[in-house]
Amino acid sequence: MRTSSTPVTPSYAMNATPWLAGLLLCGLGLTFIVLGHEGRRVAQVLVLLLPLIVLLLLPLQRPLARRLRAGAMWLWVMLFVLDGVARGYLQDTYQTAPNGALVLAAAANTNLRESSEYFMTQWRTLAFWGGTLVVAAGLAWAAAMRAGYSGRVPARHRRTLQVVLVLLLALVVLAYASKPWRRLHPVAFWTAWVGSVHHLRDEWSDQLIERKQALHNAQQLAPQLTPHTQASTVVLVLGESVNRDNLSLYGYSRATSPQLQALQRKSGDQMLVLRNAWSVHASTLPSLYQMFNLPAQDQLPSQHLLALARSAGYKVWWISNQDDLAIEQQHAKLADVVQLVNHTPGRSSESLDGVLLDEVEAALASPQERKLIVVHLLGAHPHYRLRFPEDQNPFDDQDDKVEKQLAAQGRPAWVRHLRQEYDAALLYHDGVVSQLLRATQKTSSAAQASKHSPSDAPPHTAWMYLSDHGQEVGHSSNHAGHSQSTESGFRIPAILWSSEGFAQSGGSPASQRPFRADWMAFTMADLLHLQWDGQLHERSILSPNYRWEAPHLPTKVQSFSR
Repeated sequence: MRTSSTPVTPSYAMNATPWLAGLLLCGLGLTFIVLGHEGRRVAQVLVLLLPLIVLLLLPLQRPLARRLRAGAMWLWVMLFVLDGVARGYLQDTYQTAPNGALVLAAAANTNLRESSEYFMTQWRTLAFWGGTLVVAAGLAWAAAMRAGYSGRVPARHRRTLQVVLVLLLALVVLAYASKPWRRLHPVAFWTAWVGSVHHLRDEWSDQLIERKQALHNAQQLAPQLTPHTQASTVVLVLGESVNRDNLSLYGYSRATSPQLQALQRKSGDQMLVLRNAWSVHASTLPSLYQMFNLPAQDQLPSQHLLALARSAGYKVWWISNQDDLAIEQQHAKLADVVQLVNHTPGRSSESLDGVLLDEVEAALASPQERKLIVVHLLGAHPHYRLRFPEDQNPFDDQDDKVEKQLAAQGRPAWVRHLRQEYDAALLYHDGVVSQLLRATQKTSSAAQASKHSPSDAPPHTAWMYLSDHGQEVGHSSNHAGHSQSTESGFRIPAILWSSEGFAQSGGSPASQRPFRADWMAFTMADLLHLQWDGQLHERSILSPNYRWEAPHLPTKVQSFSR
């Protein structure tokens, strides 16, 4: 006898696959939330993921509706995956969040060419995180196509499901109604992030008011020249991405600074090599800002070094091989003469620093009695191979002490190759910096010879060189580039020369004192022979009253005196 049967509607009780697929989707979301956040923010962002659970629990039967749900779930999860990958990359590489000053400034101050150069430099790390993203996207898609309630809800479970959905929706509404929570959602966060980048770029586009205020502040302070100072020429050379540990002047085994070493031997006590100099930032913009700006104190407003020099009667030049909007607006345009030799925006240019030499010599020959000449180099900014003439890398494929040491430390071939290019860039850099010092010394000799009588006050000439920040090139990790997580990102060279020499004052020799780049302006004020009421002499490395205070860096430093 034939019996009729009633079609059975599929349910989760009969098939575990949708449940497992749903758990995989939720697990992916949770994994990348934990990757990009910490503490209570993990719970906050996890609540923002809850619409995924709502989609999973909706009982849908039509194939089109289920396909649309699968696409919506995949897109929803991928928002959090992308957010986690971006945050994870920045934390792993730079130990910072996307809205940290380092990232915002870099994004606001870059261009397409510089960005492509950066991606080429970091392609290994980016390939890892890109691969992670691709795998996560594939898993999420496979899970989304199989996840979700697709059967009829049994009558006994219908009320429970309704209650659960109502509670979840209520929690979602509360979370999205709360601004501190809502702004953590990837769409809201990255939209605001783009807005912050554009806002910062707009701020940099024209800082005329800020520059006028800086000049006004300097005039109010009314700095004076020390007695008997008449003719004065001071040159400030700013390097880029130079780690002192890679200079033979500081004991490095590769001959990367032979010309500076020769000048040191020849100059005697006129040249001062600071053995323990530190930057307080691992990127250019914040480093330069703190180098040139003296903080407000004791009812005195903040001051800019260039404005102080101009107020005291110096004519100021800014001669640069970097075409950088922020630097131009914040610093360069405070000078009387601005010469931007490199017209490729950012620091991705192939322009070699030697192109500045003629401009600097012309400024030195200018007849003004008091001159401050700032020279901003590209130094050893990545890509390192762009910082020296082609086919002029004496360290290429050299099986020397450095190569063997890096190999013993387990550094891969690509890191060792980049170290060779970095050292070649420093060798070229040594030549340019040395030529700048020799040109300054030549100017000093000519000024001495031109004195009308022996009784005239001797013309004063001084020169200072330092880098904005350091560079990690296999020193502590398999990384080449800027680094906030290792000492190498902050270890810099600093050198002074003065026609008057550097007489030893009591205490430890100035060359052995730890030096902070953010106090540079105080030392430069001494080289410029500037003085004013309230001047913090204890922050000048040349002062007998120098008093060291360790800066707070984002990485642990074993000792600032080594």
